[in-house]
Amino acid sequence: MIYGVDVFTFHDVLEICKKPNKAKLNKAAKEQILKSQKNVQKIVESDRCVYGINTGFGPLCDTKISADETAQLQYNLIISHAVGVGKPIDKELSKIMIIAKVHALSKGFSGVSLEVIERMILMLEKDIIPVVPEQGSVGASGDLAPLAHLVLPLLGLGQVWEGDQVSDTMEVLKKHDLEPLALGPKEGLGLINGTQFILAHAIKGLEKFEYLLDLADMTAAMSIEAYRGSESPFKKELHEIRPFEGSKKVAARMVKFLKGSQNMKAHEDCERVQDPYSMRCVPQVHGASRNAFEHLKGMAETELNSVTDNPIVLSAEESISGGNFHGQLMALPLDYATLAAAELGNISDRRSYLLLEGKYGLPRLLTESSGLNSGFMIPQYTSAALVTENKTLCFPASADSIPTSLGQEDHVSMGSISGRKFNQVLGNLVNILSVELMFAAQGLEFRRPAKCSKVIEENFAILRSKVAKLEDDRLIGKDMLAIAELINERKFIVDVK
Repeated sequence: MIYGVDVFTFHDVLEICKKPNKAKLNKAAKEQILKSQKNVQKIVESDRCVYGINTGFGPLCDTKISADETAQLQYNLIISHAVGVGKPIDKELSKIMIIAKVHALSKGFSGVSLEVIERMILMLEKDIIPVVPEQGSVGASGDLAPLAHLVLPLLGLGQVWEGDQVSDTMEVLKKHDLEPLALGPKEGLGLINGTQFILAHAIKGLEKFEYLLDLADMTAAMSIEAYRGSESPFKKELHEIRPFEGSKKVAARMVKFLKGSQNMKAHEDCERVQDPYSMRCVPQVHGASRNAFEHLKGMAETELNSVTDNPIVLSAEESISGGNFHGQLMALPLDYATLAAAELGNISDRRSYLLLEGKYGLPRLLTESSGLNSGFMIPQYTSAALVTENKTLCFPASADSIPTSLGQEDHVSMGSISGRKFNQVLGNLVNILSVELMFAAQGLEFRRPAKCSKVIEENFAILRSKVAKLEDDRLIGKDMLAIAELINERKFIVDVK
């Protein structure tokens, strides 16, 4: 993969995170970078006033800066903008930010030098990863504060990850025989203008969401097996006459998950006319969330392969001061995806509740000795709490805007908050699905000797390798954590043919 030349997918970025040497600069990319750097230098040498190159920033855009002061201007820009607060983001998110930033700068419209870009790549390869606080970006003019923290180590400032430990940058640079860099004209602005904090959260969230969408389908199928629900709502003919892509895909997957199930045959002659929505409408609800995933994926990959700083340098004669740094284009789909992820948890909790009711051959609370034992009563409380927490996180951050920069930046996206909330909801969803999986597996115990479909039996065995059937009350909180660990380690089989 070639920075600045190839079209990256979000999967490509995650692969580069694991193997930084998979991406590099080639001759064409270096020529793009050098050409842009020369264009900036010509602007500096001219008498023209160009924003961010020989002027101040934000409301100080009408203040001219002399050629002798341009280096100090860029240094001051970085240190004055590194004002993030809160806990550090995950190290992997910082890596994604570097990869996305290098890819954007390497397209040759930002005026950032080859030396700076190569240093960023070297830091990635040597696992010298900047520590970036999670709060402080309003998502317009780009992610200014997070990106300033991301590039502080180029100047020998700030902190970096050394393995899982945090160290002062200069200590780590000395270990690698590296000196701090001095920034040239436009470089500071090119480095901190952009949407890479928002984008990193979108990419990391997409990775989680993609698996959890598949897992939610499998989990629903296991619950339907335990409930002995009907498979007729998943027939192809129903979804061909309302042909949303997400619904069609989920319906087809449900048919495959339930193929060969003896529990489905047991339902054929029963008196139930139809199942509750949380069983019957899995294709429509899960499918709507899949549509949201695809929307975010398309928007994130467009952003990943875009230039998002300001101004854009087209030539020595032409630069454009615009708004490519504005995060609204990512904030809206992130808020939409947050809602879509929350809904997977909402409907999962309803299926969990149905399994506790004591209907259709299942004992109340999924235990044969309720009264003395509470059975699975209380894990559903946890699920309900997480579902409601997710609902509160669904308020769209992009609906808000607070003017900044003395009114120069009078509409902002708040997309950084959208990205953080998206990942919080996904984290809660893992635990919600772990509750449903625990209930579904317990429900299947009461359907024996009937066999499930092959893939559901395989997933049942995976779960039972960590969590035994509940006979009498025990510390089932540990069971929930064990199932969540199986989910996070992607042990469940979610692909079905």
